[in-house]
Parts: sequence; structure tokens; C-alpha cells
Amino acid sequence: MDAAVRKILTDIKSNKYAPVYFLQGEEPFYIDLIADFIEKYALSDADKGFNQVVLYGKDVTMAAILTNARRFPMMAERQVVIVKEAQDIQDLNRESGSKLLLDYLSKKVPSTVLVFCHKHKSLDKRKELGKKIDQLAVALSTKKLYDNQLPEFVNEYTTDRKIPIEDQAIRALCEFVGNDLHRLANEIDKLIISLQPGEAITANLVMNQVGVSKEYNIFELQRAIVQRDHIMANKIVNYFESNTKKNPAIPVVAFLYSFFSKLLAASQATDKSDKGLASELKVSPYAARDYSSALRVYQTPKLIDIISSLKDADLKLKGVNTGSADEGQIVRELVWRMMN
Repeated sequence: MDAAVRKILTDIKSNKYAPVYFLQGEEPFYIDLIADFIEKYALSDADKGFNQVVLYGKDVTMAAILTNARRFPMMAERQVVIVKEAQDIQDLNRESGSKLLLDYLSKKVPSTVLVFCHKHKSLDKRKELGKKIDQLAVALSTKKLYDNQLPEFVNEYTTDRKIPIEDQAIRALCEFVGNDLHRLANEIDKLIISLQPGEAITANLVMNQVGVSKEYNIFELQRAIVQRDHIMANKIVNYFESNTKKNPAIPVVAFLYSFFSKLLAASQATDKSDKGLASELKVSPYAARDYSSALRVYQTPKLIDIISSLKDADLKLKGVNTGSADEGQIVRELVWRMMN
């Protein structure tokens, strides 16, 4: 977890609330995490009725927000004003709205906890509000996680919930779900619900419940191709061909293209250690091992040929120069060309 996020959460869990929070940036997960905690715990249930206000940016002006913020709490230590979708506040990016907020920030009401949830982007640092927000409020700027940061997120998320998880399960979750942290957390939560007491999250459980076939899946096909295991690759292609609804060919080709295009980049890297490849390709240390192993099998000229074959297959699957071949035949030919 980002150190700034951890610091904010530690403080509010200790009942240390700041007068203003400005939560902004590309990654909405941490913005929601902090705002939801404040909404849930800053006030008792009895105090929320009179002292908690939730507003939505598209429905309000800055003047309306600050009118609420300047009220005093009724029979409570504090009041809470949360502005969701703050990036849509009608006059936030106008001089009039930003000046109103700057005036408030210079004379904050200490009994109010004012929270702005400004998602998917940040304030313009060239403007006065953008320059001063870090000094005048508890400000957080979030960024999307790189692929190589996702395993740490998954491990930390499961550790916080005291749920053991296999390394391969972490890898499968990261590669299958990607860096949408809301979806990643939701998928983990669904997996946790299905566990028996003391049971760990396994790779098979992830592949079964998150949507990948438990018996044969794209990860296994990639591994078979890398290891040039013709028998296993043919079994998987046969399985895909008989289950085209669950394993449509275009995503299969796209997945393989992603791997082999990164492998081509890895072949040109100066540092081909696992750590070096993880940094160069911006992938997890677990995935870096796969690239390192594959480089021992595939040389650069063959990788260039594979990329060409993948592009050709993609065009055929989209109706270009297909001839009489169906999806299964196109994938079968592709796999043969990649392994020979």
C-alpha cells in the first residue's frame, strides 16, 4: 500500500481527523477506501442523521459545498461532508470556484471533516489551487499500479484478511484481472467467501471461479508453447476448439501476442535477470521468471517470426484472407507455426 494512503488510514483509525481531505488521481480504489472509512466510522450511527452530508459534484457548486462545511455539528464532536465525484463540481476549475475553496482552506472550520473525492485525474498544478492544495489540506494523489506492483497489492489484501494464498494464485489473479484494483479486490472477496476455514486461495480456485478453465486455460497453453510441449499444446487447442464460447480465439491470440511481444522486448534487454526483466517489462517478479525461461528457448529471429504469425492469425480471425479455415484451424496452425 502506498505510504501516503497508509498514513491517512492510520491517523483516522486513531480518531485523528483532518479538517479537509483532497483525494485525487488516476486510481479510484484508494480514494474510495479512505472516503468509505470516514463515512462509516467518523460518526456514530446516532450522530450521522444530523451531522453527515454526502454530495455529488455534478449536482453542486463550490458555494453550496462550503455552506454545508461551515455549519456547526449538532450535539456531536464533528460533522462530516463528503463530496463524491468531485471532479464534476460545476465551478471547481473556474477561478470563482477555486477562489472560494482557497478562502475556506485558509480559514477551515475545525469541527468539520470535508472530503473531496476527485477521481481519475488531478488538479492542474499550473493553477493556484493545484499548487497549494498539498499545503492547505491532507492531499493524496493516486496513480495506477504497474503490473509488477500488483502481486504486492494482492498479498497485502489477503494478509490483512488473514487468508493464505499460493504464489501461483497471486500470479493468476494479477494476469487475469489486471490492474483494476476495484475488480481485483472484488474477485478476492468472492474467493474468500467460497473458502472453508483455514483453506488457502489456490491457483485452481482462481482459474475455476474467476473465469479461466480449471482443466485447460490460456496460461497452460502459453506454458506448453514456451516449453515446446507439442502433446500438451494439441490437447489444449482441442479443448479450446470444443469450447469456443468459453475460449474465443481472438482473446487467446491477443494474450499470446502480449506475452511474445514483451518477450521480444526482453530479448533486447541489457539485464536479463529476473529482477532486470521485471523492471524493464514492468511485470511482476513471478511473470519475469516465465520470460527468463522462455528466452532460453526462443531466439530473437524466431520471436520476430512468431509476432508475424500472431498478427496474421489475428487478421484471419477478423475475416481477412481467411479462406475456408474456421477459428479452431486458425489457432491450430498458429500454435504449430509458433512451436516449429
